Formats: sequence, structure tokens, C-alpha cells
Amino acid sequence: MTDKLPPSRPKAITRRQFLVATSASAAASYMLLNRPAWAVTSDMARAGDFGELDATAGDGIDLYLENRDLLIGGQPGQAIAINGSIPGPVIRMTEGKDALIRVHNRLPEATSIHWHGILLPFDMDGVPGISFAGIAAGETFTYRFPVRQNGSYWYHSHSGFQEQRGHYGQLIIDPAKPDPVDYDVEYSVVLSDWTFENPHTVFRNLKTIEGYYNFQRPTLANLDDQMQATGMTLGEVIEKRLSWQRMRMDPTDIADVTGATYTFLMNGKTADENPTFIAEPGQRVRLRIVNASAQTFYDIRIPGVPMTVVQADGQDTKPVETDEFRIAVAETYDVVVTMPDDKAYTLFAEAMDRSGFTRGTLAPREDMSAAIPEQRRRPMLTMADMGMMMKGGMEGMKDMKGMDHASMEKQMPHPTGDELPTENLVNRIEHGPDKHGPSSITMAQSAYRRLDYPGAGLGDDGWRVLTYSQLRALERPPLRRPPTREFDLHLTGNMHKFIWGFDGKKWSESDVIRFQYGERLRINMINDTMMSHPIHLHGMWMDLYAGGNLDTNPRKHTVNVQPSELLTVDITADAPGQWAFHCHLLYHMEAGMFRTVAVVRSLEGGSIDADA
Repeated sequence: MTDKLPPSRPKAITRRQFLVATSASAAASYMLLNRPAWAVTSDMARAGDFGELDATAGDGIDLYLENRDLLIGGQPGQAIAINGSIPGPVIRMTEGKDALIRVHNRLPEATSIHWHGILLPFDMDGVPGISFAGIAAGETFTYRFPVRQNGSYWYHSHSGFQEQRGHYGQLIIDPAKPDPVDYDVEYSVVLSDWTFENPHTVFRNLKTIEGYYNFQRPTLANLDDQMQATGMTLGEVIEKRLSWQRMRMDPTDIADVTGATYTFLMNGKTADENPTFIAEPGQRVRLRIVNASAQTFYDIRIPGVPMTVVQADGQDTKPVETDEFRIAVAETYDVVVTMPDDKAYTLFAEAMDRSGFTRGTLAPREDMSAAIPEQRRRPMLTMADMGMMMKGGMEGMKDMKGMDHASMEKQMPHPTGDELPTENLVNRIEHGPDKHGPSSITMAQSAYRRLDYPGAGLGDDGWRVLTYSQLRALERPPLRRPPTREFDLHLTGNMHKFIWGFDGKKWSESDVIRFQYGERLRINMINDTMMSHPIHLHGMWMDLYAGGNLDTNPRKHTVNVQPSELLTVDITADAPGQWAFHCHLLYHMEAGMFRTVAVVRSLEGGSIDADA
């Protein structure tokens, strides 16, 4: 194998070439995806046996990617292992130093590694067809970049469905200055989802049969269950179901892929395998939690132990004590807990749709465990969740938390050149005429801010639940200023055909989004669908409007946009090159919810030479 340094300007790749490159060679790799039970051998390694490497020390590190048979929850399957395991090793770096990482591709197909949330030159970002050509089978690629930040992040493949097969790991960057977070011990907590099915089969099932993995739909058999859960009469339940049917919607459409095929993992292990995190009574434990799932949102809690959130997406936040929080795909949260006593406590991660869970144990000794919480009833979306204004008025709005009704009639302005407001932004906008065609069929009447909304199925049991409205930057990020340009971006989808996109277009049909170099830009994301979408921008921070101001609004690399939500982010376009901008639900991204962003000299000109 030979080292292959990236060219300064990647060769242009067409969309068709990109799709062929990321899928054609994958078939051979998936043919042996699963192993029959008789193929299990006593020396077969188990998932979850990963180490730690420092990419900013000495001569860098080496990562070896290969297909490997692993026991996952006691069952044999073929994963894409990084240095022998899933997840891959925890990669540590130190702020202010240079990272050097050699990736050796021993797979029979092309691969890549994207350093999620890391600021770096665009040709080190690791997205085939956007920022480089990918790493061909049998080749080695060297990533080299300065480390300009600190915090908890992660890395993963950006090639086909490799992420679903275990191609991910955590990345921790130690600060150059003293860490503002006080703790005694720390642990990586990598949440993920695994399927023994071929991911291409999963995708085909989603495209072929709507709700293929949703076994919790309303049926005649569960009419009584719904009556008992809601307190409604039989007639009221039937009328509610008919109203959803008339809109061609399903109130149980919480997750596309569920526990019907997924095995839920914590650090590569199932709930039965129960990974343990050791801490003595009185110690402050820092848990660096990343959701490396392909599709699964998790609700995190430690019954009997409050958690203090100290970091979101690698950025220090003012401490917030909470009992539970929902972590979207690709988000990271650092929490600190104080070990109360000489007992075991369960770190419980429950799938948002309640179709399964994983767990670990926080304990003073190995081989201890605590009670596993009873799984909660799966949530159902309401008309308020979907922004449906009954009878065209304010009726039905009473359940919409966090709304300022006095500002509802204001419309979203779109000035250019002048500074835009940064506080007290409008809370609701009318959708207006639908111009997004057949690729958007679940449009709500309005989009509104949901910063105080914890998410479907949370907040009704008396526990404190973290919301975006509680996140505040510990210190004002440098060079933050008001934006002078804005545009709306609609998140659209057709569940029946499993088509996802922005503004009604799939990536293959869309144009490049242009940011002007140096500008301060606002994007108003408007979710026209009935599903949540974690949206990730590569190469640049998104400053989330969370109800604060320029000093306090948090900075994130991934923002979760809930059904019918209006969510605003401000961006400084300070990263020349081409970047990916997409939903981080893997199958949504593959189905079209992806755009290319080009940072250009002017909105009328071409791309900037990244080496200039």
C-alpha cells in the first residue's frame, strides 16, 4: 500500500459518478453480512472492545478498516471494524496541535472518514464527491489538519451505508487552556443501532412499503389500548384515527426504522451485556455521550441521579441540571454526575419510539447492576405536533408550549444588506402556497418555534427534560455578529414513496447552495414533515437561536428540527471550499435530503480557490 496525499483541488465528480462509486462496489461486501449460528467460533471477538489513540502525539496514528466477523449481542455478524472493533478506537487530540491520521482501507470497496463537527480544510473533510475522491480499496489516505477547537465529537464513514455497519467512533479534543468542567473520571458513551439485515435491504424495504418497520400502528386490535391511554371514548378514538387518515398521515410515524430490525448498542454492547462505568462514591463523573446511530433518537436518564449538562456538540455551555434529555442522531452532550453512594445506577437509553433500549451501569465495582426502568408507552403525534390550526384560528394552540401568541401574525422578513434582528424573533409563520410538488405531502398550515418542547413522549411525568431553550454558551463565541442576509429552507418529504429533500428536491435534482465568503448568513429551517430531522452543516458552526442573544445563544454542528418547527441558525461563511449540508438520518440522506454548499467570492461568481 502507498500513502496518497490529497490533491489541492479534488477532481470534479458528477452526481452520477458519485452514486456509482458509493454503491456499486458495496454488493460484494454485503454478501457475507451475516453468519449462521453454527459459524460462531469460541475465538470470535465481541463488539465493544475498542482502545484509545492520540492523533496529535508523535508520528500520528494508523486506522485499519476491514470487514470482520464480530459477536454483536451474542449473535455473529459482519461489521466494518476499525482497528478490529466497533465502535472504532476513541481518538484523542490536543487543541493547538496538528492531527496526523493514516487510514488504511482493507475493504473491497471505497471508503472515507468524516471528522464530524471539526473545523478543517475542506479537502480533509472526508466526503466523497464533495471534498475528495474517497479512499479506494487497498489504498491509504493521510488526513492532516490543525486542531482549532476542543470538546467531544465523533467520526464516521460518509460512503454508502457503511456507518450503519459500525464505521464510527468517538473523537475527544483536550483544551489547550484549563478545562472549565470539573470532574474526577470520564467515560465515552457511544450510542448506536445495528441491524443484521443488509442495509441496502432496509433501504429497499423503506422505499417499497410505507411503514415497513412500524409495528405499532393503530389497528382494530389496539383500539382498547388507545382508549385506556388517552381516556377517550370509542367514538372519539375512531374519529381521531379517521382525521389522520384523511390527511394520509400516521400519528405513530415516530421512527422509520425500529426495534423490529434494530439491536440498540452502547459502546458496541447490548443491554444484556451491560457495559460498566466505574466511579467511587462522591466522585464527579463526566460522560461524553455521542449518538452515532444511523436512525435512532435516544432518551437518556439515570434514575435517581440528576445530570448536569456542561457541553453540547463539543461547545461549553452554562451548566443545566436535568433528569432526562433526548439526543438526536449525530449530536453530542457532555454531562457530569456525582456518584451518590456505594450502589449501582442504570444509564438508560430508550429509543424515541419505545421499540427498544440499551443501557449501561454506573457503579463502584464491576459485575454490579441496577434495576432496568420499565419501558414507557410509545408516543403518538397530535394535531398540535403537526401545526394543524383547527378551524383556521387559535383553537388547538393551547398544547403548543413555548408560543408567544401575540407575535403569531407577523411574517418572516427577508431584508438584505442591513443587520437582521438577533433577539425576540417571530414565533410563527404561515406556510403559504405549496410550491414543492409531489415530494412534499405532509405540509402543516404553520411553522412555529418549539424551543421549549422536549419532544413527543417527554415532559408529562414530572421529570425535568432538557430543551434547546435551556442551552446557553458559557462564553460569547468570537467574531459573532448579526447576519445581513437570510433565506428559508424547507425540509420536505413524501413518506409514501420515502423521498426526502430540501424545498421539495432531492440532491440529484438540486442546485448548489452558495454562501459568500465572510458573510454572516441566517437560515430559517422550516420542517414541513411529521418527522424530526437532525441537520448537519460541515465545516462551519451553526449559531442556534435558542431564545437568547448574541452573547448566549449556543453553537452547534447538528440541530434537530422537530415536526412543523421553525428553527433559525446563523452562520459565518469563513471556510472556503465545498461542504455537505444534510439530514443525518442515514436513510433520509440517501433518499435525497442532502445539499452541497459552496463558499464563493460573490453570489454571482464561482467557487473560491481554497489554497488562495
